[in-house]
Amino acid sequence: MNILLLNGPNLNLLGEREPSVYGTMTLAQLVSRATAHAKKKGAKIRARQSNSEGKLIDILHAHRRWADGIAFNPGAYTHYSYALRDAVASIQVPTIEVHLSDVTQREEFRRISVIEPVCVGRRYGKGLQSYLEAIDDLVVRQSGG
Repeated sequence: MNILLLNGPNLNLLGEREPSVYGTMTLAQLVSRATAHAKKKGAKIRARQSNSEGKLIDILHAHRRWADGIAFNPGAYTHYSYALRDAVASIQVPTIEVHLSDVTQREEFRRISVIEPVCVGRRYGKGLQSYLEAIDDLVVRQSGG
């Protein structure tokens, strides 16, 4: 199974940006741990990150035939990017929206997701564990379980 691990804006600053909210783990560490976890489950990860909405759309389009599933943290684009919503819907690859923090307990605007309706699931509020759960969900989904 092939999983695209896609991270949006400002996630390149993990470990530096608001550690009280996002933790001290860097993006490289997160990718390494997620990749190791996926490997144990028989899955392969391709990790990508961009601060650009258009680039994220290009990555989704480019991986639509490779990926069997996507774990996607759209960052702030979660709350207003109908372009990313349409990209996820158009590629028809099972996608799970992922967030490190509990977006339901943060600022009012963070409680809105325009991406969620086109995803097969959503994991949030557990740091790295949110990503690992998304990987597990995608693997189970692929195996028909």
